[in-house]
Amino acid sequence: MKKFFELLNDELMAGRDVTMVSVTASSGSTPRGAGARMIVGEKGRICGTIGGGAVEYLCQQKAQEVLKTKKSFNESYMLRQNQVQDLGMICGGDVACFFQYISGQDEKIKEMIKFVLDGFEKDEDIWLIMDITDGAKPSMGIVRGDGKKSGDEYPKQVLKHLDGKSRKYKLDSSVYFIEKINQNSKVYIFGGGHVAQQLVPTLHRIGFNCIVLEDREDFSKKELFQGVVSTRIVDMEDLSDLCEEISENDYICIMTRGHKDDYIIQRQVLKTPARYIGVIGSRRKTAGVMEKLRNDGYNDKDLARITAPIGIPLDAETPAEIAISIAGQLINERAKDRHEDN
Repeated sequence: MKKFFELLNDELMAGRDVTMVSVTASSGSTPRGAGARMIVGEKGRICGTIGGGAVEYLCQQKAQEVLKTKKSFNESYMLRQNQVQDLGMICGGDVACFFQYISGQDEKIKEMIKFVLDGFEKDEDIWLIMDITDGAKPSMGIVRGDGKKSGDEYPKQVLKHLDGKSRKYKLDSSVYFIEKINQNSKVYIFGGGHVAQQLVPTLHRIGFNCIVLEDREDFSKKELFQGVVSTRIVDMEDLSDLCEEISENDYICIMTRGHKDDYIIQRQVLKTPARYIGVIGSRRKTAGVMEKLRNDGYNDKDLARITAPIGIPLDAETPAEIAISIAGQLINERAKDRHEDN
């Protein structure tokens, strides 16, 4: 998402008008859900995607028309089986899109985009709010986790719905689309071995911010982990300061060189509010660690927070394959916050 706004900023700073196409609702087996978006310029799509295929192609054409009319609007695509086949698509379902004209001369929007990029740099929670009411003047606003705002102002009732969901919200005769476009969350990876060295770049490419924790200097060199936020040398026996900074939005992946260290770490991180704790290792060996944790006073509810072995079920063998398995599981966990249940 950061790259998306960087490219949008490039277009606007060059004075070029664009259309932003946003999926505001979807149902059925559509390729992308609410929050998917793309930027279209005079020569076609610049960045982003709403799922590809014929619908995206049609949306690109409509978006280029918007550049001429300078009028924003909503458009829905209700794809039944015969329509899906006619359009040459694999997926069916319903998709609602909002086509928003953005002028390359709009200084207010430019300032808002800079504000967004600053929020990404600071890893702030960031919410995008759009007024998508048919016939109304389109507007956009940004609210950050630090309480700062940019762009258009919105009623307090709208601001009460700033959570992890992508949703439409109706207030009187107005319709708003609210989306969290960045979450201040981190993946704490304990152990800097071969799997971690594959996992960090894999997670980085899909928008996770990774911190590697090690007690060995040779395995904590930043150049080993492409895209890592930071690496730290820590005392695995005493993680009290680290545990203080772990929030309910954070993920923990434990993949040290031995089950002794795994046990020592789990015993401490179970005291944190981390949303996810995953541990690498076989079921037999992790069962032994679980028994030790029970002896330490942790109950079944506590231990249910631990995913062991880590990752979605794959016949993974190499570090790269294991990294994909873990990344898949973190994607599933993150997606729980993304969309409202229909």
